[in-house]
Amino acid sequence: MKYGEKEIVEFDINKEENFWPNENDKNYVINIELPEFMAKCPRSGYPDFATIFLHYTPNKTVIELKALKLYINSFMMREVSHENVANEIFDTLMEKLEPRWLKVIADFKPRGNVHTVIEIDSNKL
Repeated sequence: MKYGEKEIVEFDINKEENFWPNENDKNYVINIELPEFMAKCPRSGYPDFATIFLHYTPNKTVIELKALKLYINSFMMREVSHENVANEIFDTLMEKLEPRWLKVIADFKPRGNVHTVIEIDSNKL
């Protein structure tokens, strides 16, 4: 196994080192684009590709960007539906960051003439 694969396989989002204190009290938005998301279709096993957009207003914690990259890459060999991808990312970040606001958009590349975009916004829950 190559070092990058090993790092992804062994990654644990729950480690304290993945989250840093937010040193700013003001409301501000962090926008992150992850254009190389991949997971496998649970029915066919074919790869699904997406761009994941994260927008959040931190509270007391921010996520370390390398940790976020590894977390997103950890989906690569998993069989998971489009809806479950977006919901799992949203739920994980809500639990770990407890942000003032969070929006996750999972924009999947078309496959079989179907283009899926899942959006979850904490202000609309």
